[in-house]
Amino acid sequence: MERLTRRLRTADPRIVDAGLALLVQLAVTMPFVIPRPPHFPPATWPAYALTTLGVLPLVWRRRAPLTVLTAVVAARFLYELALDGPGQPLPYEGLVAVYTVAVLSSRRRRTAACAAGVPLIVVGVGLNTGETRELFFTLFCFFGAYALGRSRLRAARGEAERAAARERARIAREMHDVLSHSVAMMVVQAEAGPVAVRSAPERAEAAFDAIAETGREAMAQLRGILGVLREDGAAAVPREPQPALADLPALVERVARSGPRVTYTVTGDARPLPPGIETTAFRVVQEALTNTARHAFASEAAVRLAYGPHTLTVTVTDDGRGPAPGAVPGHGLTGMRERAAAHGGTARTGPGPGGRGHRVEVTLPLVGSAREVGS
Repeated sequence: MERLTRRLRTADPRIVDAGLALLVQLAVTMPFVIPRPPHFPPATWPAYALTTLGVLPLVWRRRAPLTVLTAVVAARFLYELALDGPGQPLPYEGLVAVYTVAVLSSRRRRTAACAAGVPLIVVGVGLNTGETRELFFTLFCFFGAYALGRSRLRAARGEAERAAARERARIAREMHDVLSHSVAMMVVQAEAGPVAVRSAPERAEAAFDAIAETGREAMAQLRGILGVLREDGAAAVPREPQPALADLPALVERVARSGPRVTYTVTGDARPLPPGIETTAFRVVQEALTNTARHAFASEAAVRLAYGPHTLTVTVTDDGRGPAPGAVPGHGLTGMRERAAAHGGTARTGPGPGGRGHRVEVTLPLVGSAREVGS
């Protein structure tokens, strides 16, 4: 059912509305094909044609909800006044039209529909049986469809707000990961520049080249993120591929060029993983090394990827100064946990081996990864 719901949400609305109209048509056809007692009104072709005429406007229900409701009600009254054909257990097409008005129409149009609906229902029931029971039942159906439409609209708005909040959090993580790492590397390299000028002038040029390279890379990644946020999709900056595990050696080299010495090891059966897993692993290493370069005053760091049968474990350790006891986790560590949790994984931080330095360990499950990579 959940898969069907997702498909309906992403399907072409015109196809969905045509399918809905066809479903309603099948429902209103039942009284015409089921055998009827002799004293019941006959099921004639003109009556069936007029019934179909009342269903057909549902194909355009999203484009003009109030107009479609008016057409459906007019067809129903014409049927009652001009023909004495089979009745319907429920006013299916009317309920769909009322629901659509409740979801898509403005407050003024909804008020007009409700204000006109009650007296029209009273008149319609009078033309049919005139019974109080039918009147109350029809009013219940009318306002039930309206209430269902309004609740669906509120649910859709809440879902859209939650989706927007998730997207804002994702973009914030991406911008933090990109800018925090690049700016931290530029600061470290800039601080090392004067020292290199005094002690090893031949290294100064390399330090400034590294600053320029890091700045260009940060600008390119920032343009990509801002391009996604632009409303004009045609003019947006093309999106570049997200970083993957194959980019880790370059990241390690860039950090080691002006920061602590960094080693990179891979154990287990290295293999292609889903893009989301690879990007998460890269961002975890990037954030951990950024913290090492900025805050830890470390001389050495180690990055280790451990491929297991069903998990990928990313570990980053350093010999520097870890966070103070009781310190509130920053945005970077929070982002790590959020990224890991998004894949059903875990993130742990704490002292390194022997209580020295700092250790970040993120475990990501790889269940179904082969299928995702091949799809």
